[in-house]
Amino acid sequence: MADRNAPVLSTRALNRATMERQLLLRRAAVPAKDAVSHLVGLQAQNTRPPYFQLFSRLEDFDPAELSALMESREVVRIVSLRSTIHTHTAEDALTLRPLVQPARDRELSMFRRGLTGVDLDRLAALARELVEERPRTMKELREELLPHWPDADPRALAVAARCRLPLVQVTPRGVWGRSGQVALTTAEHWLDTPPRPAATPDAAVLRYLGAFGPASVKDMQSWAGLTRMREVFERLRPRLVTFRDENGVELFDLPEFDNVLLGHADRTRVIPPAYKGRNGVGNQAYGTVLADGFLAALWRLDETDPDTSVLTVQALGELGPALREEITQEAVDLQTVMSGAPTHDVRFATFVDFGD
Repeated sequence: MADRNAPVLSTRALNRATMERQLLLRRAAVPAKDAVSHLVGLQAQNTRPPYFQLFSRLEDFDPAELSALMESREVVRIVSLRSTIHTHTAEDALTLRPLVQPARDRELSMFRRGLTGVDLDRLAALARELVEERPRTMKELREELLPHWPDADPRALAVAARCRLPLVQVTPRGVWGRSGQVALTTAEHWLDTPPRPAATPDAAVLRYLGAFGPASVKDMQSWAGLTRMREVFERLRPRLVTFRDENGVELFDLPEFDNVLLGHADRTRVIPPAYKGRNGVGNQAYGTVLADGFLAALWRLDETDPDTSVLTVQALGELGPALREEITQEAVDLQTVMSGAPTHDVRFATFVDFGD
């Protein structure tokens, strides 16, 4: 039962806790693989954001470190949480993906009209044979599966394969400085390991709180794309501590992180209400600048000119001279490590539509 007398945490207290858990109060001296594990994966709808995320969190991060993990198959790119692509450790890819299978089944129901008469178990078996013979693109999957169900929607057939099977994007896709189209095989085949049991909901909640807490039930459900998690939190309640935010929403946390309090349904702990919806479109997130832990600007790196990289900062509000100087230095550092161009430029703009 909820504790109506639980301590109330201010927005700033929640911000500090979230920044600490996310390794954003100060850069951490930990290996990239440990950071990926601690954060329970990095959103990777595009190939470069995981590298930028680690650069912002880790001391002396070198993109080659994450690339080496990709090529050694210690981390992989796979559709998992919220039906978006994430960079996960191999272990998490094998155990988190089956945990969120109910969400993939719900996604598949959106394509049911295009799958009339399709035996989904047979489709999954055929698709597994195809991608384990050699990695296939979604186009190749459509073309191979369509003769078996000529009346089906070709796109729906490929989506069904992706929803029913734990498909990873094979390298060189996702390797820094290299390109490659999306080619897919099963996680088990790529990692040369048998299927693993799904992570338990209890274990997933505890790991989520370690990286995102204090958080509500709704926060965790939004992060994972799962439903009906209330009973899991209630089962874990004796092992957790509880708080309330300024709106009275109950928040859960791990006891060992209680003293820290100097991915959320309520994001005001990081994004001021005035900037709601400005940090991205759909599953595509823009580069963000946090000032004192709160969203203050957006950034975009343009490397179309091989001789000069240009990092443009879009201020969402007033940026004082000292803050602009800090942002400029951070932008230069980022380009020095992450860009191959010999010269770098940092520009500030007020009206830049990053959605174009």
